[in-house]
Amino acid sequence: MPDSQPQPPHSPSPSDSAGPGSLLLSGARLADGRTVDVRLHGGRIEAVGTAGSLTPRRAPGPGGHPDPGGHLDLGGYLLLPAPADPHVHADTALTADVPGPVSYDPEDVQRRVTEAALLQLGHGATAFRAHVRVGDVAELGALTAVLRTRRSLRGLADLTAVAMPRVLTGVAGADGLAILRDAVKMGADVVGGCPDLDPDPTGYVEAVLEVAAEHGCPVDLHTDAADPARLARLAAMAGGLRPGVAVGPCDGLGRLPAEVVSRAADGLAAAGVTVVCLPQGACGASDRSDGTAPVRLLRAAGVRVTAGSGALRDVSNPVGRGDPLEAAYLLASRHGLRPEEAYDAVSAAARAALGLPEVRVEAGFPAELVAVRGDRLAGALSLAYSRLVVHRGRVVARTSAVREYGDATASTDLGLPRQGRGGRGRRDGHGGQVGPGGQGGPGDMT
Repeated sequence: MPDSQPQPPHSPSPSDSAGPGSLLLSGARLADGRTVDVRLHGGRIEAVGTAGSLTPRRAPGPGGHPDPGGHLDLGGYLLLPAPADPHVHADTALTADVPGPVSYDPEDVQRRVTEAALLQLGHGATAFRAHVRVGDVAELGALTAVLRTRRSLRGLADLTAVAMPRVLTGVAGADGLAILRDAVKMGADVVGGCPDLDPDPTGYVEAVLEVAAEHGCPVDLHTDAADPARLARLAAMAGGLRPGVAVGPCDGLGRLPAEVVSRAADGLAAAGVTVVCLPQGACGASDRSDGTAPVRLLRAAGVRVTAGSGALRDVSNPVGRGDPLEAAYLLASRHGLRPEEAYDAVSAAARAALGLPEVRVEAGFPAELVAVRGDRLAGALSLAYSRLVVHRGRVVARTSAVREYGDATASTDLGLPRQGRGGRGRRDGHGGQVGPGGQGGPGDMT
């Protein structure tokens, strides 16, 4: 008997009929230790049951045939809600080795944004918030490219854009304010920027909040938060704004006395402001190399803390990976969060910060999932080589890692796992099958 089943619909609809949008995931391990089957249909989780209890969806009516959607054996994999990335700089991604100034030609930017998005999708992120420069050299060209990419990625991943003007106050800021309004009219989803770089940081925040209120947009601001008085003013001004305010990376808080940070955290929590830290390295809007705020203290105060990837192989971080599981690993290994808390920062908290619906591996929830080789969350964060990504109920990315060992007598004597040898395959010690043919990923769809 399945552990959870959706409620019957109030009335039939086209989405209720069997079709190619259904998929059965069998034998997956959940974070709570259960091994389950999960059936997806119509972009949502249709049913979750004990292993072996579910079958492929059948067409309605007498003698209905199994749905031709597909079946995947996820034995040896941990099934989790898919991560989301609330802070990426896709317009400058993959430019670390580019000689000369970075090109903001829309075609060049679109190529970079697409490549970066697919890289992150392969890591498991099915939603991203791209912070895009507007004005100055880029004008609106970079935003145009990001919006084009958003359309081209439809069905693979969800991409939203933050418009980031440089200056918004004084005579020089008039153009920035006009271009920010134009960016929102073009289709930018969020208004933001870096008040720390404006001669009047408080005036910058006021201008951003005014535009956001005019258009009903969320706000996402870059700040190192090294000035607690300025951060307190920001929180007071942003308090109660809907659909929400995020700030990051706030790594300057880590250089302040604990009692000062505690007061700042209380103010952020009271205002409902989300903090987006960057444990893989700060982005170009910050002059510090560490983008991680004091996450434990912030969480203890009730602040929603999430984590993004920031720079991806640009001048700010030439070795960025854009991997949300690496961000979670760093939060656990360097910043004292439990693995479950660290993964929440890149999944549930990240989705909430982006205004996306909650995902659980339960019937009725969106089918936004990632399967990672392993049987426990800590192990998955440590050795997350093989991954399978599901967006809107469909497999959109698959990475299968193959591990091989040389012909060493010691490995044979100790019974260590090997690949590329004849005979029956054996587990590689991380939940995956190794053996003939060197296959390291989940079974093929049948």
